[in-house]
Amino acid sequence: MGVLALALATASAACTAGSADSAYFGKVTPPTGQEMRYISGSEPESLDPSMSSSQPDARIIMALFDGLTEYDPKTGQSVPALATAWEPNEDNSGFTFHLRAATWSDGAALTAEDFVYSLRRGLTPALAARTAYMAYDISNAQAYNEGAVFARDDATGRFVMDPANPTERLALPGDEAARATLLATPAMAIARNKRYVAVRAEDVGIDAVDAHTLRYRLRQPVPFLPKMVSHQFFRPVPQQAIERHGDQWTRPGKIVVSGAFIIDTWRPYDVIALTRNPLYYDAAVVRLDRLVFYPIEDLTTMMNLYKSGEVYATFNHTVPSSWTALVKNYKDYMDAPELATESFVFNTTKGPTTDVRVRHAMNMSIDKVSLARFRRTVKPTTSTVPLNMFPGYPSPMGDPFDPVKAKALLAAAGYTNAAGEYDPATFPVSEMEITYNTSESNRSTAEFIQAQWKQNLGVTVPLRNMEFRTFLQTRSRLEYRGIARSGWIGDYMDPFTFLSMYMFEGGENGSGWVDSEFQRLLNDGNRAQDPAERYRLLALAEQRLLDAQPTLPLYNNATNYLKKPFVKGMWANPVTMHAWKFVYIEHDPSKWDDAN
Repeated sequence: MGVLALALATASAACTAGSADSAYFGKVTPPTGQEMRYISGSEPESLDPSMSSSQPDARIIMALFDGLTEYDPKTGQSVPALATAWEPNEDNSGFTFHLRAATWSDGAALTAEDFVYSLRRGLTPALAARTAYMAYDISNAQAYNEGAVFARDDATGRFVMDPANPTERLALPGDEAARATLLATPAMAIARNKRYVAVRAEDVGIDAVDAHTLRYRLRQPVPFLPKMVSHQFFRPVPQQAIERHGDQWTRPGKIVVSGAFIIDTWRPYDVIALTRNPLYYDAAVVRLDRLVFYPIEDLTTMMNLYKSGEVYATFNHTVPSSWTALVKNYKDYMDAPELATESFVFNTTKGPTTDVRVRHAMNMSIDKVSLARFRRTVKPTTSTVPLNMFPGYPSPMGDPFDPVKAKALLAAAGYTNAAGEYDPATFPVSEMEITYNTSESNRSTAEFIQAQWKQNLGVTVPLRNMEFRTFLQTRSRLEYRGIARSGWIGDYMDPFTFLSMYMFEGGENGSGWVDSEFQRLLNDGNRAQDPAERYRLLALAEQRLLDAQPTLPLYNNATNYLKKPFVKGMWANPVTMHAWKFVYIEHDPSKWDDAN
């Protein structure tokens, strides 16, 4: 059933009494079989795990592709998936994963070589994967992805090693002009007059020891690697299908998967229907026969479809603020702590937001406590890493709400009248926009920011919304003016997932800001053997980020969605990602669990 058919069914259902239960929001009649209907959000940008960077994509990819590890359905921590076990070396600078016997959906064996191929492909510069930065701690991954070169001494045949990391080869820019500039510095004298050799895919630190043993070599200790490889970027893709079908390999009839489900139907902007993969290694655990995703963005439509019983769960943050006071009292409302920070990013490369004083002024002129009250289900924050999510992490605080100081900063930035006082008429509003991806929830936050700046600074910054896939490209390419939405749900249970996106330009950074001292602090933190020292260094890096203000943190989220009580195995975990192999329909009301 597509979106149009669902809408018609909803209209019909609204005309009948239905079998509603006052303890729940709407009808709670389970389907006769094992079919799960779920609203997944925007139309997916890509179902290629290497190319996907958004949650709407990831929600579907998790049904189609397994990783070495998977998100635990209750806690969000990493649990075994295609890997049955793993162990680090003595200092967490290398990991060995042991793979189970598994096949692709076309019957081909899934081996360690598939992981090697997939990572090398994902890092290929021409692919331009936005989440490639997540793999940069793998030896030579960043150098390969950025098209760098190594310096080799022809006399000895040896490569020049990196003085800052003697176990790694020194990587230099592939661009000759940029390389010449770098080589002119005294520190790079060791790399002058050498042969410059392009970094190859084979240089990336991943090896298939044998068919069922995979080894990662890291440029520094990464103790959280088993958590990180749950992310879709690290999930293997089928070389045989990609070579046969090219860019069309994810289409129905062509796609080859490793997960619990396979695509049956895909009508863009209407429906994606999946059926069980009979060759899945853990097929005995899978109870759903059919899993149907509806790409819907309008919140009122979602609520009506859910209330009428046409869909059985919605993705996170889908209960409108105006409905929350009513809906949160029902047993099927999912409310739990979430590993997420809603924020915007500043374009630090053009316009007035290139000035750090302007960025701080725009940040401190937003009353985030009032915004949290307006949003109803969130808590205000001035930090990037979610507060109180990681025990022992000393969260730094950013700017408090202070419109007076904000105006003083704008005056110091030159936006003044003849008397030297702040004058909003001199602020270049024409060079600013509040850009966000289309949804009612995002629009209400953007409108709140707009109203705050008008009230507290006297400037009216226009809003600009766009379809999600276009928005992602616009933000990544820094083609927006002023600020763009950058809400982030952690990819794994560690503070680094919120900080790592600002380590490098491009990708999910979206601000254009990059800072070597910030990078050093993060790298030193990940080298630290003592967990408390690691957290201390990560917090220092976060403070440096907040001081530079390329990001505008607003609030920490709690889960805010609906799920029918007969849907089991789908918990409100901190990462709000669901391993669909564990989800099923329970037809016996006595077994429904309201806390599930």
